[in-house]
Amino acid sequence: MEKIEYRKARLEDLPILYEFEQQIIVTERPFDPTLKPGHINYYDLRAKILEETSEVIVGMSGDEVICSGYASIKTPEPYLDFDRYAYMGFMYVRPEHRGKGVIRGLIVKLEEWALSQSINEVRLEVYDDNAGALRAYEKAGFKRHMVVMRRRIKI
Repeated sequence: MEKIEYRKARLEDLPILYEFEQQIIVTERPFDPTLKPGHINYYDLRAKILEETSEVIVGMSGDEVICSGYASIKTPEPYLDFDRYAYMGFMYVRPEHRGKGVIRGLIVKLEEWALSQSINEVRLEVYDDNAGALRAYEKAGFKRHMVVMRRRIKI
């Protein structure tokens, strides 16, 4: 595993985090024909950094930010057997650092934050066709749980 230092994201990290967000979108466009064309944003990263119910983590290799992710506290459907969970998103690792355990370290830090919030249920979403991401999350201990299906119908 590569030696990475993980820390809480700062507002001064926003320029690189915005770049990471666009790289995530570029990667995910082939998996999702419903994404609007042109420039889009998934996250309000500034708010995620500032809000108390989220934790944004970055991984550093020397002075370079090489990965990011967040966990946010969510309320589940009332029929589930837990009252809060941590939803993980914005998971990105620069391509040259992939396959080296970086994502696992990031997940550990986000799980530590979740546990500090008395949360022991963690969830994330990944496109079913994104084999690389699925492998990385399964290696980190996640299990496939639900497949969301969609279909566009003619009006």
